[in-house]
Amino acid sequence: MSTIADSADKTKTDQDQKKMALGHVKGAWLDAWMDGVDAECMAQVSLFVTLTELVASHGEDATAKFAASLPKRISSGEFSLRRSRQ
Repeated sequence: MSTIADSADKTKTDQDQKKMALGHVKGAWLDAWMDGVDAECMAQVSLFVTLTELVASHGEDATAKFAASLPKRISSGEFSLRRSRQ
């Protein structure tokens, strides 16, 4: 049985979903920071939650392949907020 909420979710684009998710994550980080949780701790817990969710959704092999791509992407600056000019 489809609900109104299901229909509304289907009309949102992937980009819309990502923007909404980012807003929720930023809010959770701010709440944690205001409660005195260290940013390093939040980062480690966030990675753990992300990887466990990816394993649950896509399996261990696909998640391992994704994780194996991260060193090159990190080194190339894909995740850097400020890129240095060389």
